[in-house]
Amino acid sequence: MTANHIDLWQEAIRLHSDGVPFCVVTVADARGSIPQEIGAKALMNRDGLICGTIGGGRVEARGCAKARELLAPDSKQRTLLERVNLYKDVGMTCAGEMTLLYEVFRPDLEWNLAVFGAGHVSQKLCRLLIELECRITCFDSRAEWLDRLPPSARLERRLVKDLADGVDDIPRGAFVVVMTMGHATDLPVLRALSRADKDVAFVGVLGSDSKAAIIRRELRAEGVEEAFLTRLTCPLGDKFGDNTPSDIAVSILALLVRLRRQRSHD
Repeated sequence: MTANHIDLWQEAIRLHSDGVPFCVVTVADARGSIPQEIGAKALMNRDGLICGTIGGGRVEARGCAKARELLAPDSKQRTLLERVNLYKDVGMTCAGEMTLLYEVFRPDLEWNLAVFGAGHVSQKLCRLLIELECRITCFDSRAEWLDRLPPSARLERRLVKDLADGVDDIPRGAFVVVMTMGHATDLPVLRALSRADKDVAFVGVLGSDSKAAIIRRELRAEGVEEAFLTRLTCPLGDKFGDNTPSDIAVSILALLVRLRRQRSHD
């Protein structure tokens, strides 16, 4: 890896951490005369080139245009392999061909999970989730519990004064799991979520059938729409195992993975 590639990946990590969509374009193969070497990379976003180069000029302009298409909100494509004839496709005098690999990184296309509460079940669940391809944000008002979460680039600890404040930072399309200290702290999160325009894919609450009935009754009395109440999953998790934090976490993971798979095939 060259020094330029290190700089490029460092910038890519920064953009990824900030939740900014971008595309890495690599010269994957070539034939004949080309303006760059095989393996050259460029980092692009919707506004154009950020750093690196795949050859400059017309070939780079084509790369920027294609990256912009892939980063459009209505595009779901994650990768693209494109064979470019430099003379026919971009009007260059070079007679060569380049194969460009486009790799798209978009937070909205990733599996995002927002976990409210860093207690015993959450500790076990987050340790399982970081083994999967996902991005997890865990919200809690207790720094000491957040500090117990496992270190991982896939997991962000978010200390909030009020748990409901975390709702503003939920990515669109996220899976939301509410497992705070109890009913009194779950309810404000659900209330804030019902009012927010987040278009989340799933809302689950840790608890029993009786807790689910109480939650729905109290939220309904506050005027929360029935459409939101019917989407709540409580109790949370597939029905197997014992009533221990580890078994509960595994049952929740099984449900989340199954729902993610169903969503990807819709």
